[in-house]
Amino acid sequence: MEKVVIYLHGFLSSPQSNKAQQTLDFAKQYYPDLSLEIPALANYPVQAQEVIEEVVKRHAGKQCCFIGSSLGGYLSTYMVQKLGGKAVLINPAVKPYELLADYLGEQVNPYSQQRFRLENRHIDELIALDVQLVGRNENFWVLLQTGDETLDYRQAEHKYQGSKMTIEQGGDHSFQDFQRFLPEIFRFLLQD
Repeated sequence: MEKVVIYLHGFLSSPQSNKAQQTLDFAKQYYPDLSLEIPALANYPVQAQEVIEEVVKRHAGKQCCFIGSSLGGYLSTYMVQKLGGKAVLINPAVKPYELLADYLGEQVNPYSQQRFRLENRHIDELIALDVQLVGRNENFWVLLQTGDETLDYRQAEHKYQGSKMTIEQGGDHSFQDFQRFLPEIFRFLLQD
């Protein structure tokens, strides 16, 4: 079955982020015939989910694989549980509804300069997207750096037990030197 790789960025990020652009450059060079999508996700969970589902619809008949960073990792987990496929998660958010409670109120996306207001109902939308992992652990590869200043890597280490996992000492939330994993990431996603 033909595959599509969908890169999902994190909260207050965009397709212009370093990791998204490194992924795009790598795919263009080494997988020029592969469908790679890097959608600009909406700032609100339900709208972000709708954007992802629109991308999936455009590729009907293809197997969807995901690369998700931070909140994009949380959304990737939801999509794999819903559709199947595989995902590589980079410092994924496990309980973003707890973290984003600190962001209630006015926000500005530093990439798009878009202003938006995060409200309690958006936290509820995130909670509704939470999934328990049931029997699909082999479809995930989780990349963690212990120096992540935004998320406690141990939450992901616990949630994704039994999945392929790489834990590096140090680093930060952006996952330093991410691009060195790209050859292996694409092999993992594209192998049957």
